[in-house]
Amino acid sequence: MKLLRHFICRKDERFPSKKMIIEFIRNVTTFLYPVLAEMDNPCRSPRKVKGSLCRILSSVRANLAQPPEIIADRFMDALNGIKQQVDADASFIMEGDPAATSLDEVIITYPGFYAILVYRLANKLALLEVPLIPRIMTEYAHSLTGIDIHPKATIDSPFFIDHGTGVVIGETSVIGRRVKLYQGVTIGALSVSKDMAGKKRHPTIEDDVVIYAGSTILGGETVIGHDSIIGGNVWLTSSVPPYSLVYHENVMKIRDRNNKNHKK
Repeated sequence: MKLLRHFICRKDERFPSKKMIIEFIRNVTTFLYPVLAEMDNPCRSPRKVKGSLCRILSSVRANLAQPPEIIADRFMDALNGIKQQVDADASFIMEGDPAATSLDEVIITYPGFYAILVYRLANKLALLEVPLIPRIMTEYAHSLTGIDIHPKATIDSPFFIDHGTGVVIGETSVIGRRVKLYQGVTIGALSVSKDMAGKKRHPTIEDDVVIYAGSTILGGETVIGHDSIIGGNVWLTSSVPPYSLVYHENVMKIRDRNNKNHKK
C-alpha cells in the first residue's frame, strides 16, 4: 500500500506542470498584449517570459532536440514575428465584423482572437520540436474558448474565427490567408486510424475562403479552392475549385397548426 501511495502521490519530473504552463501563457500573452492582464498586472519583462519558458522546457529536457536555453532563445527571437501575425489577425477581425468597435475589444473579448494567439505561440514551440507542451497550451485555450486548434496545424495570417464555439482544426490542416471560419466548423480527418499518423489527414483551405456555421470538411486530399464560400451545415469530403459557392439546400414546410385556411 505504501508503494502504491508513493506512485500515486509523487510528482513525475518527465512531465511539465500544467500550472507552470498556464503561468507561461499568461506571461507571454500579457507581455504581447498588456490589456489581457488581470488586475492591471501585465508581464513587462522579456526575461520573465524566457524564464518561465525555460522552467517548463526543463521538465521535458530529455526529449528536446536542443537545450532548453537555446529553444527559449529561438522562441524569444520569433516573438516579434508572431506579434505581427497576431496583430494582422486582430485587424482582420476588426475589419470583418460589424459588431467590433475597436481593436481593444477584439483583443480582450473575442474568443477567436485568444485561441489564435495561443495557437501561434504553441505552433512556434511545436516547430521547435518541443513535445507535449504545445498541446497543453492549445488545450488550455480550448477549455476557455471552445475552439480546438492543433498546434501543428499550418495557418497563415490574417485569420478570423467568429463566435468560435465548436470549431475544430486538425493537426495536418493547411489554411491560407484571409480565411474566415464561423462557429461549429470542423476541418477534420476522414479516418481516425492510427496508421494514418504522420500522413496528411486534414483538408487544405486556400486563400480568401469563408466557411459558415456548422460545416464539416474532411480528408487530407480535400482542397477548398481560393475565394470560395462554403455555406452553413455543408458536409464536404471532396475538393471544390476556386470561386465555388457550396450550400446545403433545405426543404422547409410550413403548415397551419389549426388546419385552417386564413386566406381572405
